[in-house]
Amino acid sequence: MTLDQDNGWTKPVHTGVLVLASGEVIEGYGLGAVGEAVGEVCFNTAMTGYQEILTDPSYAAQIVTFTFPHIGNVGANEEDVETVDLAKSAGAVGAIFGQPVTEPSNFRAETTLTDWLAKRGIVSLYGIDTRALTALIRERGMPNAVIAHSPEGKFDIPALKARAAGWPGIDGMDLVPSVGAKERYDWAETPWKLGSGYGARDGRAKFRVVAIDYGVKRNILRLLADEGCEVIVAPATATSADILALNPDGVFLSNGPGDPAETGKYAAPVIRDLLAKKIPVFGICLGHQMMALAVGAKTRKMPQGHHGANHPVKDFTTGKVEIVSMNHGFAVDRDSLPENAVETHRSLFDGSNCGIALTDRPAFSVQHHPEASPGPQDSHYLFKRFVEMMEKAKAA
Repeated sequence: MTLDQDNGWTKPVHTGVLVLASGEVIEGYGLGAVGEAVGEVCFNTAMTGYQEILTDPSYAAQIVTFTFPHIGNVGANEEDVETVDLAKSAGAVGAIFGQPVTEPSNFRAETTLTDWLAKRGIVSLYGIDTRALTALIRERGMPNAVIAHSPEGKFDIPALKARAAGWPGIDGMDLVPSVGAKERYDWAETPWKLGSGYGARDGRAKFRVVAIDYGVKRNILRLLADEGCEVIVAPATATSADILALNPDGVFLSNGPGDPAETGKYAAPVIRDLLAKKIPVFGICLGHQMMALAVGAKTRKMPQGHHGANHPVKDFTTGKVEIVSMNHGFAVDRDSLPENAVETHRSLFDGSNCGIALTDRPAFSVQHHPEASPGPQDSHYLFKRFVEMMEKAKAA
């Protein structure tokens, strides 16, 4: 705040700005990390799970606008981080809130969200009209922008405009190398339970699953382990020979960020080789898009994408409508699917494709996030469907 000498009242100093590539400057109040970050602005409609959202590797190079006003009330802790790699780069680069971040009131809180944002290196701001920004995204699509935080409120606006306008955008970017594993590792942790926290897979594993890491979330790996699977995580650069050498009963294709067409240049041929061996394959999010590209389909950029934990999706294999968690800015082009790829899931918001299954191979994938972190657990059954597919393949 500054003192207006003529009128004797304090004038607020805007310590945060969002500068769009189109030239608009939106002023607010900074929090979290000091500095600036460039990315694509999207909005997320989830009411819970802000920490899981901000550490989802699929949000790399994105600035997340939260439409829900009460952010911060459960604080932050180390348990709810979703990225396996704890590096600051593995997740959203910026966050936007409508209201000031509230103080924590939750028994699991270890720190405030404000302090956690700063430690995590996430540039954030509050005090802007998030409803208006959301409406702008819905009308124009997700804009490129720079988010900046200066405690003194000093910004080089022309330079920020130039940086926002000069950033090429996610379309055409392969972001997997910045968030995925660099080396192979094993995973045995199981989901969190009240009173005991996270567990570990016990007993002999029923199946060996190789998870290809394009930016995998922890809870996906936990649910695979919870189904009694031995989980080996392999980097996205692993060849089909590398994966086959591990003798997997099934292969999992993970979520991840960026333009799927770019990642698919090296990922799709590997998946194509695995499908040819008729090994059961299950994909989520970017993994769904990789599966589609591997069988000859195409992907397309979405105007506003799907980001939230309240999206209705119909599963045509059961006839049921599920409420699911989503985070993607690209979609599989339904019209490009080959004859051996059947659409199994569809968004009831915009009719976009949300799942496929192959008729001549034991393989399926979904666009949404059945691990529900954050979000509803309507789609947890998909992990059991994968296990059943491996059981059938092993019996044959």
